[in-house]
Amino acid sequence: MNWQQPWIIGNWKMNGRRSSTAAFAQAWTTQRLPENVSTGIAAPLPYLLDLKQAAPALPVGAQDVSRFDKDGAFTGETSAAMLADLGAQFVLLGHSERRQYFGENNETLSAKLDNALAAGLTPILCVGETLAQRQAAQEQAVVAEQLSVLRGKAMPHIAVAYEPVWAIGTGQVASPEQIADMHAFIYAELLSFTNKSANIRALYGGSVNAQNAQTILTLPNVDGALVGGASLQADSFAAIVQAAAKQ
Repeated sequence: MNWQQPWIIGNWKMNGRRSSTAAFAQAWTTQRLPENVSTGIAAPLPYLLDLKQAAPALPVGAQDVSRFDKDGAFTGETSAAMLADLGAQFVLLGHSERRQYFGENNETLSAKLDNALAAGLTPILCVGETLAQRQAAQEQAVVAEQLSVLRGKAMPHIAVAYEPVWAIGTGQVASPEQIADMHAFIYAELLSFTNKSANIRALYGGSVNAQNAQTILTLPNVDGALVGGASLQADSFAAIVQAAAKQ
């Protein structure tokens, strides 16, 4: 991943089969893609290696990692070292669905961050507020608390994805003003962890598609996108990558 380029990261969540992974890879390798955009796919773990082997030029990542740092009796867990061994380059951490359904908090995420960094993975920390929190004017306080897990970490680079929970998979997109305001706030917070803005990537996620991508990606302090449903098909994902190249 190039820290001077826009990032377009696909999050397949719990979707797909081996056949659809192969179809995506075949279609992806025929795309004429710009060289000034970094791309990647956070694939379901069973298909991560399939995707890497079928589309070797496409960086792959994971959607989560274990909080345990050693091999051992942790049934169902996948360590950061295992992900790196599979060829993963990055890992999503703290996605709102993980926070909601699995009770992830900063204590758990701190351990996961440490493990990802130790294994040479790039963590992408997901942050965002619920609709109720925004309506109560608590969105900045919520995001600041979520970002605080980064404090004190030895991180030469910081990648964050802002996904307002109320815009994920709903077809609702935050307004340009809402996105710009939150990304300015996130940058200000992150610059208290690192004084080099060149070392920061702040992505927007939440119903990003080929139709709205260019508007979103031209906003100040928006360095790319975390894409959900629109990343499942190579053509729609490539269209977002093309939009990023025009910013």
